[in-house]
Amino acid sequence: MTVDQALAFAIVVGMMALFIWGRLRYDVVALLSLLAAIAAGIVPPEKAFSGFSDDIVIIVGSALIVSAAVGRSGVIERLVRQFGPYLTTVYRQIAALVGSVTVMSGFVKNIGALAMLMPVAFQVSRRSGTSPSSLLMPMSFGALLGGTVTLIGTSPNIIVSRVREQSIGQPFEMFDFAPVGACLSLIGFVFLLVGWRLLPKDRKGIVSMDAAFTLEGYTTEVAVPEDSPATDITVKALEDLSEGDVEVISLIRGTVRRFDPAGNSIIRAGDLLILRGEPSALERLVALEKLTLVPHAEGNGRDTPSDEIGIMEAVITPDSELIGYSVGQLKLADRYGMDLLAVSRTGRRIANRLRAVRLRAGDVVVLQGNLTTMPETLGALHLLPLAERDLRIGRRGSLLPLAVLAVAMGLVAFSIVPVAIAFFGAAVVLLLLRSLSLREAYDVVEWPILVMLGALIPVSDALRTTGGTDLIAGWLSETASYLPAYGALLLLMAAAMAVTPFLNNAATVLVMAPIAASFAGNLGYNPDAFLMGVAIGAACDFLTPIGHQCNTLVMGPGGYRFGDYWRLGLPLSVIVLLAGTPLILYFWPL
Repeated sequence: MTVDQALAFAIVVGMMALFIWGRLRYDVVALLSLLAAIAAGIVPPEKAFSGFSDDIVIIVGSALIVSAAVGRSGVIERLVRQFGPYLTTVYRQIAALVGSVTVMSGFVKNIGALAMLMPVAFQVSRRSGTSPSSLLMPMSFGALLGGTVTLIGTSPNIIVSRVREQSIGQPFEMFDFAPVGACLSLIGFVFLLVGWRLLPKDRKGIVSMDAAFTLEGYTTEVAVPEDSPATDITVKALEDLSEGDVEVISLIRGTVRRFDPAGNSIIRAGDLLILRGEPSALERLVALEKLTLVPHAEGNGRDTPSDEIGIMEAVITPDSELIGYSVGQLKLADRYGMDLLAVSRTGRRIANRLRAVRLRAGDVVVLQGNLTTMPETLGALHLLPLAERDLRIGRRGSLLPLAVLAVAMGLVAFSIVPVAIAFFGAAVVLLLLRSLSLREAYDVVEWPILVMLGALIPVSDALRTTGGTDLIAGWLSETASYLPAYGALLLLMAAAMAVTPFLNNAATVLVMAPIAASFAGNLGYNPDAFLMGVAIGAACDFLTPIGHQCNTLVMGPGGYRFGDYWRLGLPLSVIVLLAGTPLILYFWPL
């Protein structure tokens, strides 16, 4: 072992120790590891930051944006509304979500399947009170297992197929992986139905500021357009669609106004509704029923880039000049470039149209306008801005995000573009279509995760550039030669699982597959079994968040720590090894 190899191994071991210790945040540990690798000379300065342009970083960042756009489209809400009543227990939720992502991962890239279904998990979590940490990691592991079923499900299968073609002149076909992959997916699915209990129960993902607010609810005014699903249903049915989180305070039809309308009152196109509820509940109902916020002034947002238009909450202080005036009198849009979307008033329900409500000290208002000028305007009006949180009242549902993601996955499935380009392109298109604003896109990206990945990629690559991976390969080859066939196969699978977190699964296959083929050839065995073992081992990375994009994608939203993965991942890895070895030997005899 050379000095550089010893340094590379020492830095990786020290990095893992810090991750397990958990006193330093994972991105800080990654940055320290990169700095140590640069100081030791095993990562050249000119390549120190190459990891930040790596495909994995692009895939994870873009997938977060695409997943957020899908989640905010309203489509997921409709889906959960159909099946939500049946998903009343964690077992049913795990069965539905893990089963769906496992099946989908066989036919689209596993990271894409997970990105599609993560918003569903958040909706299920919100409705049932189940912690997202109980759902997201099992879904990630299900996606990894499902990817082993077909040629296109995961990168290791494609690379192994190429190595087989180079070895014997015949690549693996689309469903050659299915017998072993489907069996392992089923076994893993059964384990995850029970194994989720091994996860920590007190972890909370990154949440919005909504949870910090205890307001009594906002009142807003909406119109019912012709194409709204709310047309010709009763007031009670509309309230039931929000699961009781939104109340219809008034129904206005022409000159007729009904305060506290009866539940059997029919809503017609053109009606105005005064709604009361929390911002998130109002947002969902407005989007799902295609309701339209009623503008209270003309000209708001003129000559302002759409990405600069946003929403802020503020408290009216006793010194504000708005006190005692209605929105109609104030002409907020003409004078200040803002529009009032909603009002929260403690101790009293607001049943009047918003433009007629006279503002009071202590009222909390939701204002829409140019975010670059609003803080100064709020200060001049003596309005106290509240801490920023994610408000999207007024956005209507759309199928566009799901369609864009489907097109991207189709391009990947037919090998027209690489997965990184597909996700990057999908994210850009969704920004152009304004499914998300630029500000929202920056907010949903888990920057600490991307920093961790960008810093660790050069450190992991140092194992290869210093010859450390070749050294490991030599040890494996020598050890395997003394073992029976099933023992050698088990060793190669275990080694692929262990190496993948530090070399990524594609690089692991590139290193391990030729060794497997050479080992089989030297002993006169059929190489298919050993190639299949390397593919399964490299694809089933359940031990860390850094080996596969799926595990990385759920780390922040699930509130997981680095050491949480082995709790569920270690027993699942053992199951895959013990079940996978006889399955491979049965379907691919030596």
